[in-house]
Amino acid sequence: MSSTGVLVLRLAGPLQSWGASSRFTRRTTGSAPTKSGVIGLLASAAGIDRSDDTNLAPLAALRFGVRIDQPGTRIRDFHTAHHGVTGASMPLSERFYLADAVFVAAVEGDQALLAGLHDALRAPVYLPYLGRRSCPPSEPVDLALYEDTTLENVLANVPWQASAWYRRRHRTPQSLTVLRERSTEEPAESADVLRDQPVSFDAAHRRHALRTVVTTAVPTPIPASGGSPQGPHDPFAALDALENESA
Repeated sequence: MSSTGVLVLRLAGPLQSWGASSRFTRRTTGSAPTKSGVIGLLASAAGIDRSDDTNLAPLAALRFGVRIDQPGTRIRDFHTAHHGVTGASMPLSERFYLADAVFVAAVEGDQALLAGLHDALRAPVYLPYLGRRSCPPSEPVDLALYEDTTLENVLANVPWQASAWYRRRHRTPQSLTVLRERSTEEPAESADVLRDQPVSFDAAHRRHALRTVVTTAVPTPIPASGGSPQGPHDPFAALDALENESA
């Protein structure tokens, strides 16, 4: 019998957009990654076809949670497009994004399944993106794979992943917000309900079911070295130096 583990992702990029609902030409974003968006990212990395509901099901059954390490700024964009065949102008759409946000997302489940997904993230069949294809991550999204632990424990202890420039400009918060699926031991009345449980990504009959979400807070862990597991590079350092010289 395989043990239970937790796969952790660091979701950071110039822009992210995690749409929980869209109406006509208005495409919104949530304040944190959705389960359907993250499961879609993992399925793409593993090469699972959109219409392959059978292979999607084990991924959708994973227990999901996310920690808001750097909330980012919500911005609005007006999007224009033309029909690919006729060249006719399409309706102007209003799209929302999160700029400069950083999240720690985690999925809990079968260790063997998670190990395969971890390998897929390191050599993805389809490149990952942060909610929309126009939102690539700023670095590889795989952060760590843990064995014999729980979602709650990992989200409470993974080092704070906020960018170095963000940590310099903001005081360390006392706590970080965690949005996670309710465990079987928790009462249902303590959770909110979202229609964010992926059932099918098939474009012909895309479906989502309800899932329960508990909102908690955890003390801010010690920051990751340099603000990023990939290295201490900070593109804003030069701007800070210029500001100090002119002061």
